[in-house]
Amino acid sequence: MSAPINEPAATLVVLDLAGIFVFAISGALVAVRKELDVFGVLVLAGTTGLGGGFLRDVLIGATPPAALADWRYLLVPVGAGLLTFWFHPALGRMERSVNVLDAFGLGLFCVTGALKALDYGLGPVPAALMGMVTGIGGGMVRDVLAGRVPTIFRGELYATPALAGAFLAVLGDHLDAPLFVTAAVGGGLCTVWRLLAIWRHWQAPVPTGSASV
Repeated sequence: MSAPINEPAATLVVLDLAGIFVFAISGALVAVRKELDVFGVLVLAGTTGLGGGFLRDVLIGATPPAALADWRYLLVPVGAGLLTFWFHPALGRMERSVNVLDAFGLGLFCVTGALKALDYGLGPVPAALMGMVTGIGGGMVRDVLAGRVPTIFRGELYATPALAGAFLAVLGDHLDAPLFVTAAVGGGLCTVWRLLAIWRHWQAPVPTGSASV
């Protein structure tokens, strides 16, 4: 007789893989615009999709990281990278749609990152921080490899929505809310906030003028 399926864990894996796919496409598009070859496209797709989760797993002691222990975590960004490499003209014209998907990916990752950190015994605040790291880590690595200032340092409201969504996920877990409700509320807040920031051009405060040396 087969062992029963852990439905909450299976749901988190599905959410994780969906977020990886979306982020991997955004990373692959950056590589295409930088005119990298197919290997470069796959590298940026992989680092964007897996970087945040990899950092989270190392920091919370979930070793080996899921990206190395489960073949699906490697297959998804490879598939997303190849899809982008072949169909990048069409995907490039869908920039607005890709930004929307990226916002959904951020919402998925901040929730799954926070909940996995809680499962490994972290307290509420560290778990929320790990949710944020899961959401923004891959994009930071992508931008560094692409020779760009990371998006979160250029005034984009990106890390703040991720942290807020992660905190709601932690609160939902503390209140024993169903996983679907926790994911919908935490991920929904992050996603909606990020989309509004894109639509309304909201920016984090940045210094004005030039600093004297």
